Amino acid sequence: MVASFILIPGRTSRQGCGINEGKFNETYQRETHLLQVAPSDMEQLGLTAGDTVRLTSDFGQAEVPVIAAKRDELPAGLLFIAYGDISSRLMGGDTHGSGMPTSKGLDVTLEIL
Repeated sequence: MVASFILIPGRTSRQGCGINEGKFNETYQRETHLLQVAPSDMEQLGLTAGDTVRLTSDFGQAEVPVIAAKRDELPAGLLFIAYGDISSRLMGGDTHGSGMPTSKGLDVTLEIL
């Protein structure tokens, strides 16, 4: 099954704490390698926590495990992932002079593996 979503990468407080331990330690890696999906989308797609999906954008693709977002924190149709290796694979390289590629509101397809 393939479905279209909007991906919103961003920072999380756990990611901030994890970076103090180092980017290659478990806390940071776990936080940046989990895709948060709205509970209603999880149910509609038949996903359970830990299932792996493939995200594809115009710029690349990545496989990532999913978890349900906290109820009422993420509306249906939106996905969230903390900035890191996975989110970077899905962004383009154009920074529009800002030094940071466009990273909000990325159109992606989600394929259940």
